[in-house]
Amino acid sequence: MRQIDFIIASDTGFHARPAGLVVKEASRFSSNITVVCGGKSADAKKIFSLLTLGAKQGDLLSVIIEGQDEQEAADALEQLAQEYL
Repeated sequence: MRQIDFIIASDTGFHARPAGLVVKEASRFSSNITVVCGGKSADAKKIFSLLTLGAKQGDLLSVIIEGQDEQEAADALEQLAQEYL
């Protein structure tokens, strides 16, 4: 299991565009990828699930990755977060 934590830096929060990028990236991997924010959890491969988190600027997102390719998924999602979150 891998866990990566991010703080939302964007003043627009975690809206449809970055959520779509996360879904696109997460879908490339076979591992189960869950995003947790404020006590809610969401499947990182489903955009509507991610949008229900309602994450805004300053919120902590925890990404939990479990599976065969968890290290590769963690690396890819960490890079994506550094660029877009």
